[in-house]
Amino acid sequence: MQPEQRPKLPLSPYDLIGGEPTVRAIVRRFYELMDTLPEAWDVRKMHAEDLSGSEEKLFLFMSGWLGGPNLYVERYGPPFLRARHLPFSIGMAERDQWMQCMGQALDEHVTDAAMRTRLHESLAALANHMRNRAESAAPADGAGSGSKP
Repeated sequence: MQPEQRPKLPLSPYDLIGGEPTVRAIVRRFYELMDTLPEAWDVRKMHAEDLSGSEEKLFLFMSGWLGGPNLYVERYGPPFLRARHLPFSIGMAERDQWMQCMGQALDEHVTDAAMRTRLHESLAALANHMRNRAESAAPADGAGSGSKP
């Protein structure tokens, strides 16, 4: 008699990109870029001088958002991202600066082109969802409600 076989669950984006080491590398690179690119100044000045707390929180959030351990929720509860960002004036420029840094970090650390595209699109939707300042131009590609990858 053969042991009962359970169906394999599909791998999450977290697993497919390399798990914790890759997520940490993406987040680390994201903040390095935000801290050094002059064109990211508007989004950088929204953060504390020391980025280590922001880096850790983004790592915790991204782990769960990508389908890995739900570390942020375990530590802080539901993220309520939009509400947490309401104190900051976020328009298209800030969204685009955030995406420039995140996009480059993804490009440098996610080797699979299809997954990289999927993450770019999902994160663009999430970044667009954080906008809270009325502006007249249309949203960037990937606009949406911030759905998971």
